[in-house]
Amino acid sequence: MTASMNTHDEKASILLIYTGGTIGMIENPETGVLESFNFQHLKDNMPELKKLGYAVSTIQFDPAMDSSEMGPDSWMKIVRIIADNYQLYDGFVVLHGTDTMSFTASALSFMLENLSKPVILTGSQLPIGMLRTDGKENLITAIEIAAAKENGVPVVPEVCIFFENDLLRGNRTSKINADNFNAFRSYNYPPLAHAGIYIKYDTQQIYHPVSRKPLKPHYLLDRNIAVLKLFPGISPQVVESILNIPGLKGVVMETFGSGNAPCYDWFLAMLKEAVDRGIVIVNVTQCSAGSVEMHRYETGHKLLKAGVISGFDSTTESAVTKLMFLFGHGLTSEEVKDHMNCSLIGEVTIPDTFRP
Repeated sequence: MTASMNTHDEKASILLIYTGGTIGMIENPETGVLESFNFQHLKDNMPELKKLGYAVSTIQFDPAMDSSEMGPDSWMKIVRIIADNYQLYDGFVVLHGTDTMSFTASALSFMLENLSKPVILTGSQLPIGMLRTDGKENLITAIEIAAAKENGVPVVPEVCIFFENDLLRGNRTSKINADNFNAFRSYNYPPLAHAGIYIKYDTQQIYHPVSRKPLKPHYLLDRNIAVLKLFPGISPQVVESILNIPGLKGVVMETFGSGNAPCYDWFLAMLKEAVDRGIVIVNVTQCSAGSVEMHRYETGHKLLKAGVISGFDSTTESAVTKLMFLFGHGLTSEEVKDHMNCSLIGEVTIPDTFRP
């Protein structure tokens, strides 16, 4: 059901968390250089916010961080801010650089267990101080979505990215464009809402918690994860060097098409040896859209026999952060495999025919 809701709540309180990124820059009139501005003065820079009628508070990373520097420590910091202020606000908007926004959104979706309020990440391709910026519209709409309620219940109680008119499930997104305003896509899961003249929510696609439980924030992440992207002509030395990284626990292997890889004896032997050592190898496709189906072709079936598990239609960003999260909590390799074979928070579609 697609619903256009009148969800304006003048009493809604929103916490705006500015981590850094392009959106928070303005041009220095003297030097012409783009600089971060203090988001405590956000209302002075964006008078449009006053018309929304919400109580908007701000917390700013000091110093502000480029998104290429964001990682587990930053994710933990965001989670702690949300957890410490969870009872004080109706929703949260995280301003973030675009380059790693999908990684952060994916991580937060796992780290904020029992989330029942909106956490909306957004940013911009042009600084908010520039005339043609996309930042103002992205920010205003993200705040509206974070404040949206129906019958007193948040409309979107999950971690999302809002960008260029579309609200997307955070752990389903990838950045696909470095130049255009429509920087993000969710190829394997439909948008949760579209912002035109009205914000139209697709209520059937939105994740709703089965039971109301207190927020359970998580801060444990294991960084001993690697990404192995296959390419024609990949050498044994490359594969061996990655699979033998000291302390390695999990690998996201980007394969061809529906989960295919070369059937070289040396390649399959290396994979099996790594799996036998307890390394979890997750197969995701290099394609922008679609799912891994290792039973479909002989090459994929041989990966199964070597002990590689399917990532189904997971993004690389989601698979990486999910492995960090699971291993961070001390799970064994077999327990991690079990959890990778199920959807924790809507991050992956498990076929009805799947049998682990």
